[in-house]
Amino acid sequence: MGKVTGFMEFDRVEEGYTPVAERVGHYREFVIGLNTSQAKQQGARCMDCGTPFCNSGCPVNNVIPDFNDLVYRGDWKNAFAVLDSTNNFPEFTGRICPAPCEAACVLNINNDPVGIKSIEHAIIDRAWEEGWVVPRPAKRKTGKRVAVVGAGPAGLAAAQQLARAGHAVTVFEKNDRIGGLLRYGIPDFKLEKQHIDRRVAQMEAEGVTFRTGVLVGALPEDGPGSKVTSLARETVSAEQLQKDYDAVLLTGGAEQSRDLPVPGRDLTGVHFAMELLPQQNRANAGDKVKDAISAKGKHVIVIGGGDTGSDCVGTSNRHGAKSVTQFEVMPMPPEQENKPLVWPYWPIKLRTSSSHEEGAAREFAISTKEFKGEKGKLKSLTTVQVEFKDGKLTEVKGTEKDWPADLVLLAMGFTNPLASVLDAFGIEKDVRGNAKANTDGDNSYATSVDKVFAAGDMRRGQSLVVWAIREGRQAARAVDQFLMGASDLPR
Repeated sequence: MGKVTGFMEFDRVEEGYTPVAERVGHYREFVIGLNTSQAKQQGARCMDCGTPFCNSGCPVNNVIPDFNDLVYRGDWKNAFAVLDSTNNFPEFTGRICPAPCEAACVLNINNDPVGIKSIEHAIIDRAWEEGWVVPRPAKRKTGKRVAVVGAGPAGLAAAQQLARAGHAVTVFEKNDRIGGLLRYGIPDFKLEKQHIDRRVAQMEAEGVTFRTGVLVGALPEDGPGSKVTSLARETVSAEQLQKDYDAVLLTGGAEQSRDLPVPGRDLTGVHFAMELLPQQNRANAGDKVKDAISAKGKHVIVIGGGDTGSDCVGTSNRHGAKSVTQFEVMPMPPEQENKPLVWPYWPIKLRTSSSHEEGAAREFAISTKEFKGEKGKLKSLTTVQVEFKDGKLTEVKGTEKDWPADLVLLAMGFTNPLASVLDAFGIEKDVRGNAKANTDGDNSYATSVDKVFAAGDMRRGQSLVVWAIREGRQAARAVDQFLMGASDLPR
């Protein structure tokens, strides 16, 4: 694939960024994609490796060597056709996927992997520019009706596949706009929302109906995520959906934020990340946000070292924070993984995001013991260093430290989907509180309730956008097979 000796001749070329001083002044995307020559050169690096582990490393099983080769040969339209055959939304994954395919690249054993993500990004952006992305409505209608609950990446992928199979699909979304956490979780500087909007327009042309501001089930009690849920304008009962539709597919996100129940948690100034991030995206969209959280001029501490924490860092810097510090309870990982040991699997190594590069101190092996304040307002927090001992994290004596803090953002991940939807249908849950549904066999993605299916974070728990797309596609095939007795949709 590509040029036979390309991997020996050419180095990996990374996508560029606009300068920090410029990009922290706005919320627009700032990645500088590969030009045609750079993309061709990256495609040339793809090896004729015999067994392309990148394919299996990619959750949607993109046919990566083929589109790499086509880009190298300058056949961009067919490169798009190959990419589009496995991935409904490459413009999402080409921007925000961590690229497990690159970790699995054979060249990554002893060299820098092929820039697969950057090539994908270049292909889909060119496809939109050239007008190759067009609606593909079904030639024949089946007469079957399907309700998809949740308009995140899993729900959108499933809805598009089911509509193309000829079913009448209605997507129910509790928020006022389509996209789920793509819309209200991922900052605009990583994914501008125009990419979602044009896909929605494409899907509407394919026959998908979108109903926003509709909550399926009852409003949950106050708690993590309830502020988002309460924005719904109306509710629809589970019984009504089961009556009106031939199948129901639940594709909501894992929105139950992990809390930190330590003394002082109720002080003003301690917030979940998913309070800050949706507010900022709404403000960027022109909405008036009441009681908006601001990091301007504040000492900000982000608790949680993952992608959501990184998004909080980038957002806080754009607010004009006085300082930003990110805590991670786990030890600092190595800067370089032991490739012979971990390849082709996803390695644990130190990852520095573009948000970190914009300005943030990072602390590892640290745990928060207490929030402190005055007159109900947060002023500082107390931490202690931790270490692994006898298989568990233990505190290191004598390492307590006080940190100035005006704003703390809890970004420690998500535990499970909001229970109200699952409870409304009476669906059996797994031990983590997710919808219990297998992914193999004749009843794949089927829940314990007749004709109700579940996919994405609703079924597997917190995961990547690319996994949500995969599950949405697979669940669509399962629903199609349930309705029609057989399915031509790809898994």
